Amino acid sequence: MFKSRKSGVLVHLSSIPSPFGIGDFGGDAYRLIDKLAAAKQMLWQILPLCPVDGNGSPYQSTSAFAGEPLFIALDLLTEDGLLLEKEVEQAKEVSFVHTDYAAARRLKIPLLQKAFGKFYENKIPSDYYEFLEKNKYWLEDYALFMAAKAHLTKIRRQNPEGFLEFLEEAKDFFTEAKGTAYFQTACWCTFPTELRQRKPQALLEWSEALKNEIQWEYFLQYLFHKEWHALKKYANENDIQIIGDTPIFVSYDSADVWANQKAFQLNSLGFPTVVAGVPPDYFCENGQLWGNPLYQWKYHEKTGYAWWICRIRKALEDVDILRIDHFRGFESYWEVPFHAEDARSGQWVKGPGMKLFRKLEKELGTLPLIAEDLGIITEDVHKLREKTGFPGMRVLQFAFGEDTNHPYLPHSYDKNTVVYTGTHDNNTTIGWYENATEKERDHFRRYMNVTGEMPNWDLIRLAFSSPGQMAILPLQDVLGLGGEYRMNMPGTVEGNWSFAFEWDMWNEGCIEGLRYLSALFGRNDAVRSTD
Repeated sequence: MFKSRKSGVLVHLSSIPSPFGIGDFGGDAYRLIDKLAAAKQMLWQILPLCPVDGNGSPYQSTSAFAGEPLFIALDLLTEDGLLLEKEVEQAKEVSFVHTDYAAARRLKIPLLQKAFGKFYENKIPSDYYEFLEKNKYWLEDYALFMAAKAHLTKIRRQNPEGFLEFLEEAKDFFTEAKGTAYFQTACWCTFPTELRQRKPQALLEWSEALKNEIQWEYFLQYLFHKEWHALKKYANENDIQIIGDTPIFVSYDSADVWANQKAFQLNSLGFPTVVAGVPPDYFCENGQLWGNPLYQWKYHEKTGYAWWICRIRKALEDVDILRIDHFRGFESYWEVPFHAEDARSGQWVKGPGMKLFRKLEKELGTLPLIAEDLGIITEDVHKLREKTGFPGMRVLQFAFGEDTNHPYLPHSYDKNTVVYTGTHDNNTTIGWYENATEKERDHFRRYMNVTGEMPNWDLIRLAFSSPGQMAILPLQDVLGLGGEYRMNMPGTVEGNWSFAFEWDMWNEGCIEGLRYLSALFGRNDAVRSTD
């Protein structure tokens, strides 16, 4: 599918240095692109851009279509006269060592609200209305969903009326603790009945009552998409493609599930009957209980996979290449009873397979997708990926200490492969090497004939030299950072998604090293492979 050999770096927007607690679409993001271009890297991989949950995870979002408002760059709003430069400067704090979502909200939301007031006072640009019209198929539901959640959450802090009635209704589905949490955060299953059931009259009445709040959500998404597409254009002009990421599943408490209840396995009250996860594996001995509602695939097939077509089309408008997280779930997914305490009691259930991808390709053309096919992969999953033509993934950290023909060792790769030293779910390479067994370290050193003194660059060189058409490096490996800088620890909730780099971590050797290895192994403009 991908004809030329390329390489790039994995680093999320949130990790870019910022005086507002979180990286954004401003000047430092453009500076990062300049760094990648100087290093002759042609790929920039990010995590999902959707709104994060309370722990900062972009994999449990309120929307598969919307963007995280905290990525909006305040500095850019001064150019449109929506904020004064002194207002932005006064709000800045000393650069943060880690991404701090709470601080970002504290610093950014008040200024975004000021900009919101000014936006509607002045002549509204025509592209705003074009944005609303183009995106109404997801934006209207999302904005009402977010406005209703915010409104109900505020009311319930003052007066929890209806709480006991909800607990009684949900007693067979939620523990009291979970039911309390859902009610206090105004999960859509706790909406007033007619709004929860999306009765037309209720939708009209709530839309009118929350008109200003809905306009606020429109405004945030307009700014997000305007700034992001300008940044993406700059990357493309510098011969850098953006690799995005989309989870296979969506969060239960999301506009997607509320607006498309027939598309998920829910009961008559809207509560999940089964949820997603994975069985015990390398990351977690009890498996991972993700808790996402599972799709009603027969319903999707009856609708011609319309929701999926909209989702993938939108994603490919926002990025150049799309990594599909947990690709194996399209062949078979791990179905766990809703009441289970962990994922061990689940079972494999057949997914839609090629039916979905044939329909997507018919509607959208050739699909520039990467299949995340890590974990427990069967022959049927391999066959599905081969039929789609999507490249699979290989992670070098998993390759050592076992079979000399382990499928993650580069001599076992075919060309249609994306090779990673590690992903956002792995330790950094230095952290991995320090914690590896002696058997793994010995195999590592003998396989590459190295001393192991700089394991990050040893693995980077191995990735670049591999047959795989694309090689992706977490920025932590390029900068030589230890395990304390990893992005995520699967199976845990707290302490993740907070990695942030500082510019003084970069040195000329980082750029020179990438540029040299890219040229040496034919991964930039200087040398192209042919099929």
